Amino acid sequence: MKIFTTAQIRELDKYTIEHEPIASLDLMERAARALTQAVTQEWPATKPIVIFAGPGNNGGDALAMARLLSEQNYEVSVYLFNISGQLSSDCAANKQRLLDSRRLKNFVEVSMEFDPPLLDGNTLVIDGLFGSGLNKPLAGGFASLVKYINSAQAKVISIDVPSGLMTEDNEYNVRANIIRANITLTLQQPKLSFLFSENQQFIGQLRVLDIKLSKEGIAKIEAPFTMIEKSEVCERLLDRSPFAHKGQMGTALMIAGCYGMAGAAVLAAKACMRSGAGKVVVNTPRRNIPILQAAIPEAIVQSGSEETIFAETVDTEDYQAMGIGPGLGQSEQTAIALIAQLRRTQCPIVVDADALNILASHRAWMQQLPKGIILTPHPKELDRLEGHSADTYERLTKARNLAERLKGYVILKGHHTAICCPDGHIMFNSTGNAGMATAGSGDVLTGVLTGLLARGYKPLDACVVGVYLHGLAGDLAARELGEESLIASDIISHLGKAFCELRSSEK
Repeated sequence: MKIFTTAQIRELDKYTIEHEPIASLDLMERAARALTQAVTQEWPATKPIVIFAGPGNNGGDALAMARLLSEQNYEVSVYLFNISGQLSSDCAANKQRLLDSRRLKNFVEVSMEFDPPLLDGNTLVIDGLFGSGLNKPLAGGFASLVKYINSAQAKVISIDVPSGLMTEDNEYNVRANIIRANITLTLQQPKLSFLFSENQQFIGQLRVLDIKLSKEGIAKIEAPFTMIEKSEVCERLLDRSPFAHKGQMGTALMIAGCYGMAGAAVLAAKACMRSGAGKVVVNTPRRNIPILQAAIPEAIVQSGSEETIFAETVDTEDYQAMGIGPGLGQSEQTAIALIAQLRRTQCPIVVDADALNILASHRAWMQQLPKGIILTPHPKELDRLEGHSADTYERLTKARNLAERLKGYVILKGHHTAICCPDGHIMFNSTGNAGMATAGSGDVLTGVLTGLLARGYKPLDACVVGVYLHGLAGDLAARELGEESLIASDIISHLGKAFCELRSSEK
C-alpha cells in the first residue's frame, strides 16, 4: 500500500476528478457518504451530534455529512467557521445544500464571536475543521476551540486527519493545539504521521475508508513510502526444492554473546535456524560453549582463544551470511575485532545491538562498512549513531539518509518497523504488536534476517520477508499467549506457523 505525501494526495484527487471523470463536488459527496455510513453503523439516531466545520474542503466534507445525517433523522448542530469570509467552492456549495435541506436542528456560521455549545458525555463531536492540507500550527481562536473540545467529555470523530495534526512533519507543531480524537476516519489511505508513536494520542482508533479514488492514479503516482502487505511478502518467498540438502540451504555465521549474554546468542541462532538456513555456526566466547550446545544442539559452536569476549576475526569464505552484535559486549578488544571482521567479510551482513553501539562510539568506522549491509537499530541506537532526534519524523529522515550514505539498508525498529532502502524509499511493516516489546525480540529479528540471507534471499527481499515474518510470528504468539506474557522465544516458536500462513496465502 502506498502512503502519499500531502501534495500527492491532492494530485490523486485531481487525477480521479479528471479521469473518472467526476466533479469535485460529487467526489466530496462520495467521501461524505462513506463517512456518514461509518457513523450510522456505530451510533443510533438518538445520539446528539455537534459538527465543527472549517472553511476548506475538510469543512465541506463535514457539511455534507451534516446533511446526510440529518436526512436520517439525527439531531445535528453545525458550527461553520468562516473567519476570513472565504469558503472553498465545494465547502460553499455544501453549505447551500445543507441550508436548502431544512432538516438541521441548528446552524451557526461563525465569523467573529463564538459561543461554544455544551459538549457533555452524551454528545458526539465530528471534527471537520482542518484536513491534510494544513501546513502550520493552529493558533488564536482555532487553538482555543481545539483545547475546548479536548477538555470536554464528548467522544470525538475526526474527518481524515485530527485538526491541527500535519500529515508528515510535526516537529515544530504545538501539540496542545491538536484535536485528540477517539476515532479518525481517514480517506483512502493512512497518512505518514499516523505511523509515528508520538501521534497516537491524537488519532485514537484509525479506520481507513475506501472512497474509490482512481486505481490507475494510485498506480501511476510514485510514493516515497509504502506499507508492506502480505501479498507482497508471499511474492518474495523462495521455493524449496524437494531434493534440497543442507549444503544448498546456506550456512550462516552468528557472532554473538559475550560471557553473561549467552542468551542473546541462543535466541539469534535459534531464529536463524527456524528461518530456513541449512547450517548455523555460532562464534561465541569459550565460557558460553556449554550453554549454546545444550540450548541449541542443531548449531555448530566455535570460539576464539578468549574466555569471555569476542576478540578474533573469523574467516567467512564458507558462509553465505553473517549476523553480528547480539550480546556482543563493547570492550575495546571487541571493538577492534568488530571493524576488522566487517572489513574482511564478503558475504551479506546484519549488524545489530552492541555492534551498532560500537560503531556509534567509533563514527569514522562507518565509512568502512560494505555496500548492501543491513543495520537494525532501535530508536535509541539510531540516536547514538546519528544524533538525537526530536521526533519520529526526524529520526526516520536520519535513518533514510544513513541508508543512502551507506548504500545499504537501515531497519528502524518500532511498532511500524521501517525499512530504509539505499534509493531513499521507505517501507513500513504492518505486522507486530506491543507484546514484542520484550528483551531479546531484536536478537530474534537478527537471526531471522541472517537465516534468510544465508538461504539465498537478496538483501531487500530478506528485509521485507524478515520484518513481516518476525511481526507475524509475534502476532500468532500474542493470539495464543496474550501480549503481557509474550517473550522472545515465543516469537521463535511461532516462526513455523508464520511461514505456514504465508505459504497458504500463496495458493
